[in-house]
Amino acid sequence: MSDRPADPAAAAARAEMVARQLRGRGIHDERVLAAMGRVPREEFVPPELRERAYDDGALPIGYGQTISQPWVVAAICQALELRGGERVLDVGAGSGYSSAVLAELAAEVVAVELVPELARRAARTLARLGYERVRVRTGDGSAGVPGEEPFDAIAVHAAAPRLPPGLVAQLRPGGRLVA
Repeated sequence: MSDRPADPAAAAARAEMVARQLRGRGIHDERVLAAMGRVPREEFVPPELRERAYDDGALPIGYGQTISQPWVVAAICQALELRGGERVLDVGAGSGYSSAVLAELAAEVVAVELVPELARRAARTLARLGYERVRVRTGDGSAGVPGEEPFDAIAVHAAAPRLPPGLVAQLRPGGRLVA
């Protein structure tokens, strides 16, 4: 979605990530693989970690938070079975990477992040990269985003001892939630 010139080294690392970490470990949804191949993960990590953007693991993004391992993002997206017309809630948006991938797969994404500084950074990065169909909110994602429901799908990038009832209440009948 970005008009920025592609970094050839990052593009090669991204292609390698898709081939080895995703396709090689069971991600088979071609739409998800293509989306992961388009989103520049290096733009969502701190500058000092850009050379590690395509590592097979989570990376720190500040405030005690991490950007999820690429395989985890892909697995959540694949499990959501998105076809393109859905409204999606992204809980625990962090730096906005998962929101960008979801925006490649759905019609609209509402991202919610608890840490205000991360939410602001995510909103700036997503806007700079042209992800206009993502709206970032600050708040406790366990309650969903009151006033924005219903959602066709909800992606949760945070651990919880049990499924928060506030999230389930925001799902459209027949909707899917993956945590």
